[in-house]
Amino acid sequence: MISIVEQGGFQFKVAEGDTINVPLINAEKGEEITLDRVLLVGKGEDVEVGTPVVEGAEVKAKVIEHGKGEKILVMKKKRRKDYKKKNGHRQDYTQLQITSITARDK
Repeated sequence: MISIVEQGGFQFKVAEGDTINVPLINAEKGEEITLDRVLLVGKGEDVEVGTPVVEGAEVKAKVIEHGKGEKILVMKKKRRKDYKKKNGHRQDYTQLQITSITARDK
């Protein structure tokens, strides 16, 4: 069974057993959380698309760890003005492992 969930303004295609990195969630390591913004649920040819979410569907996930992503360099420059500025940014994330996907029966 696959599903598309929305978390932190991003959409993720998930299946049971997958691990995903989502924007930082306020949850403890090892805690079980529920993602209830399920946009699509499908199993084989049977696909249910939400408007905007699928009613009664939820995805359960376990928090694996919290961390920081790779550094992204941000450069600013104004030509002929001797102005250069270099910054770096590392985005915080939470790694989730999908444990179950449930949908209501039709």
